[in-house]
Amino acid sequence: MVRSAECRRARVWAMARCPVVRWGESRAAAVQVADEQAIRASLAVALGSSETGSSTYLCSQWEQMAHHIDRRTFLKVALSAPAVLSAAKAPAAQSLRRVFEVRVRVEIARGEARTAVWLPILLTRPSSFQRTIDQKWSSNGQRVAFVIDPTTRTSMLAAHWPSRAEAPVLELTMTVATTAHAVPLVPRNALPSPSNLRAYLQPTALIPVDGIVRDTGLKITLSHATPLTKARALYDWIVENTFRDPTVQGCGLGDIRWMLESGNLGGKCADLNALFVGLCRSVGLPARDLYGLRVGASARFKSLGRSGEVNTAQHCRAEVYVESIGWIPVDPADVRKVVLEEGAGLTLEDEDVRRARTLMFGAWEMNWIAFNDTHDVSLPGSAGKPLPYFMYPQAEVGGVRRDPLDAGRFRYTITSREVAGAPSL
Repeated sequence: MVRSAECRRARVWAMARCPVVRWGESRAAAVQVADEQAIRASLAVALGSSETGSSTYLCSQWEQMAHHIDRRTFLKVALSAPAVLSAAKAPAAQSLRRVFEVRVRVEIARGEARTAVWLPILLTRPSSFQRTIDQKWSSNGQRVAFVIDPTTRTSMLAAHWPSRAEAPVLELTMTVATTAHAVPLVPRNALPSPSNLRAYLQPTALIPVDGIVRDTGLKITLSHATPLTKARALYDWIVENTFRDPTVQGCGLGDIRWMLESGNLGGKCADLNALFVGLCRSVGLPARDLYGLRVGASARFKSLGRSGEVNTAQHCRAEVYVESIGWIPVDPADVRKVVLEEGAGLTLEDEDVRRARTLMFGAWEMNWIAFNDTHDVSLPGSAGKPLPYFMYPQAEVGGVRRDPLDAGRFRYTITSREVAGAPSL
């Protein structure tokens, strides 16, 4: 019998103060070329951001008053109630522009063995581009709860069924608000550095920061003196030297040492953006992948949007931290996707590609939602190996892990719909 429940609304905390960032200020202090500023301004208009002089980067309101679940409360709620993980209502914010409802449903054929399923959930740390409105589940599982991998602090929904149970079913419904996200590439002297930057300089199992990775990073950035120009040089190198390989399964593996040693720089988002992250970390620039899902149509690039059935719309983005500017959103992998899929025979010199290349160093269109930014994720209750990243539903039957890319053995459905009109939150 399918059951569902609701837990108490989690305690929420206001974020530390964060300076207001306005498009007007970005224009006044512009260090980028004029056409880049024009493209950024057009992005703000196209994606529904406020006019020049009003706050478009949610740092101005959202990061001051963002409602998020603190770690102790999250753990308490997750372990004590198998139910709804939701944020409390926040003051109205005109910058929240799109709201999506995403449903993930997993069904596994009845069998004799114990079964477990793990699903990624919405980003739990505060962000300036995304806000959780609600997360709830229904299931016939014996044990279902929001849990955390204690090593990487990755949050997820986990469900377990005993042997000889009825056919396992788990459904997760996520409601999330997003806003167009653009960061002015100009210094802000009052901007404090986060305390956790060291974590985003560390190697992972597939993203080393020494050897050929560091040698390549140093070579690319040799003639650049500032963190911002180094980050841009690495971004440009990825755009100019890699390619999107449509034969790669899923989003790719992200084994960047192998990519560099083999000379095969083809792949998909988890490969190309992981290469950017690894090169950044190798030269001392904090950087991170963000794993998530495309959930809506794109206002500018048809190939970069998905809605309705989004089973295969997983997508990885990246950020790099530059002192006095903050976390800069980037997506060199999507530039290469535009080259391959936006039209026949496109090159880096075509207008659409040049526009994408400019936009995707410093801005994201938020028809996408983020789950986490972690690597080497262990699934609580599993004896299996850690995952390189956690972006797809995962399942084990009799202790044997199912391949989330094998639709014949592991069936799930992910759907997305955009909710008309942003609510008063």
